[in-house]
Amino acid sequence: MPGEHGGAPAPGGLHPVSLTRLAIPIAVGSALWFVPAPSGVESPAWHLFAIFVATIVGVIAKPLPMGAVTVLGLVASIVTGVLKPADALSGFSNTTIWLIVVAFFISRGVIKTGLGRRLALFFVARLGKSPLGVAYGLAATDLILAPATPSNTARAGGIIQPIVRSVSASYGSEPNGPTARKVGAFLTSSAFHVNAVTSAMFLTAMAGNPLAAQLAGDQGVSISWGSWALAAIVPGLVSLAVVPWVVYRIYPPELKKTPEAAASARSELAELGPMSRAEKVMTATIVLLLGLWTLGEPLLGLSATTTALVGLVVLLVSGVLTWDDVKTETQAWDTLVWFAVLVMMATQLNALGLIPWLSTQMSGAVAGMGWVTAFIVLTLVYFFSHYLFASNTAHVSAMYAAFLATAIMAGAPPLMAALVLGFISSLFASVTHYSSGPAPVLFGAGYVPVAAWWRTGFVISLTTIAIWMGVGGVWMKVLGMW
Repeated sequence: MPGEHGGAPAPGGLHPVSLTRLAIPIAVGSALWFVPAPSGVESPAWHLFAIFVATIVGVIAKPLPMGAVTVLGLVASIVTGVLKPADALSGFSNTTIWLIVVAFFISRGVIKTGLGRRLALFFVARLGKSPLGVAYGLAATDLILAPATPSNTARAGGIIQPIVRSVSASYGSEPNGPTARKVGAFLTSSAFHVNAVTSAMFLTAMAGNPLAAQLAGDQGVSISWGSWALAAIVPGLVSLAVVPWVVYRIYPPELKKTPEAAASARSELAELGPMSRAEKVMTATIVLLLGLWTLGEPLLGLSATTTALVGLVVLLVSGVLTWDDVKTETQAWDTLVWFAVLVMMATQLNALGLIPWLSTQMSGAVAGMGWVTAFIVLTLVYFFSHYLFASNTAHVSAMYAAFLATAIMAGAPPLMAALVLGFISSLFASVTHYSSGPAPVLFGAGYVPVAAWWRTGFVISLTTIAIWMGVGGVWMKVLGMW
């Protein structure tokens, strides 16, 4: 047929090409013509890219659960001959993936022992005399739990949201009605945006963070747990101080004083009584983990994954967790599957040359700019493109590697660029009510209408961008990261 091996050029300037190399089929009238794929990249890379894009679309559209969608992509890469089974399954041996999986088990202990609820009540009891005080108390709780809780959805839905609901109900602030603005709407909005900030502060605070670190490592940029936390601590703390206040100013509660909230929290703490043995062991384990994640690698040669495994063993031996707890932590095993497949695909696309090629093409868009201007443009595009995504992880998988490579090619310092884009990969969750796991949990409570959610999200987005690129940029300059 025309366009297979010979024939006249097709309408519009398309030319037939040999099918011995990769070609993209396009129907023109009744004939099938083939547009050659861009040169410089081997055919397997484009085949895998097609599977990868289909997988990401499936993750966003959710015709099946995320794990099932990624398994389909895994199988497709094998049966089509694009990857050998050993290469396709290589993600399951990735130590970064096991770090986040084990961290899920540890976070189960926080919820099981009741330590998370105790912390929330503790801070509300001391700061909860006003809605803004309650918001700061919940922010402090989220901050303490974030390093050991990679499921930001679990933090938002399992620990923070019940406290928000309890405080709101005590003041007659009910969802889906005129009383929502009394206090519930403000607390829900503040808790959501704070969750995005705490997710950005630690490598183990959000499941997509280790994926970003892995993709950076594939490009020769090493990010440790300590370097991530050190770079994020200053802009993170500034954000935690500013974000609840900004929400309070643009979406204020009708009630300005909530003394009963503090009194109720003190009463519930009294009912809980002294810390149980399990809570004490859980607290000691978190302190141990934070110490080893920060200093274990430089002083003892312990990787972050090894440290997480040590923490898990402590919880198992002490009886805080049982093996049944580990087996039934379905979110951890689900994460293992989809995380391993996405990491494998991204790694293989880089190895096959596609990511470098895409970065070369993208660099043309910022050619002639200084690296600072180019990096700001790339960061803003990366941030606000999250309006198109319903998952932090899907966004990281689809765009992080190419944007990082482009930033580096434009002259941005590699470590700074990798970290800033990593932080943004959590912060952009602020934009919509479908942006990430915590979004539908908190939005679904019914306190905040869509228009208010998007309006507040846009203002908070501008606020966090200014803090993390302004204050954060200066802080990383002090640290010598650029």
